Amino acid sequence: MELTMKHLKVVFILAAVIGLSACQSKVEYGDATEVETVNENFGSTDLQAIAAKMVDSMLTFPPVVAMTANDRPIIFVDKIKNKTSEHIDTESVTDSISNKLLRSGKFRFIDMTKVDSVRKQLDYQNNSGMVDPSTAINFGRQIGAQYMLYGNLSSIVKQDGSTKDVYYKMTMRLMDLETGLIEWSDEKEIRKVKSKSFLGL
Repeated sequence: MELTMKHLKVVFILAAVIGLSACQSKVEYGDATEVETVNENFGSTDLQAIAAKMVDSMLTFPPVVAMTANDRPIIFVDKIKNKTSEHIDTESVTDSISNKLLRSGKFRFIDMTKVDSVRKQLDYQNNSGMVDPSTAINFGRQIGAQYMLYGNLSSIVKQDGSTKDVYYKMTMRLMDLETGLIEWSDEKEIRKVKSKSFLGL
């Protein structure tokens, strides 16, 4: 039986509706701590593993335990340098490590990313003529950091046929600013291997 033009239109409309239904996207909340393996690039699981490793290592290192036994040393964290070939938000890694250390109650922090904003506010309070001098915060009253925490994130990427190997290494150090001595150092290594089947899946 031949299909009329009317029948063809109905078939086309039904096919279009079915196609659109099949392509609809769906958004769901997931577990932020669940292992993420969407691809071989640096991801949330790597960030969490690095932050946990570094903080645990630093807080349990005997000289740091002694250093924080009766005091809360003041630290500033230098932004972690990204030496990989990927675009990685190392500020997020820095923030996670800083937050964990601060919440441990063992350290106090100076936020060097806000120095310019603080300077502008103090200049406004002291020189604009719009702030009551008795309430203005004077220049030169901030407390200096005693230690600097800094680090590097590097990677080695190798590919052989259908197999891709990505190796990450995060290195961090704690420096005494007065003496220049390194009081603590550690590293975290992560390896990811991506393989394709003969079908390319």
